[in-house]
Amino acid sequence: MRNTYLVCYDICDDKRLRRVFKTMRDFGDHLQYSVFECQLSPADLARCRDALSQIIKHDEDQVLFVDLGPSEGRGDRVITALGRPYVPMDAPCIVV
Repeated sequence: MRNTYLVCYDICDDKRLRRVFKTMRDFGDHLQYSVFECQLSPADLARCRDALSQIIKHDEDQVLFVDLGPSEGRGDRVITALGRPYVPMDAPCIVV
């Protein structure tokens, strides 16, 4: 069974930030700068955590995994925003 996760990260080095971003594109949908929505099985979650663990500096960087519960039967994704409106990103994003 897959769960939906918000994966949010704060990476202190630009090179590591680019590597984390590229890695996360393989696991989920880019919502906003350092935020991804991912539908992950337990095995996918373990692979994602392992891949990120090899990139980040554990004493400087932070990656948060927010478990939103089962992916199945959740209905439509509802995202609301304050400030600038949320716009789904269909185009690839490039971090420089």
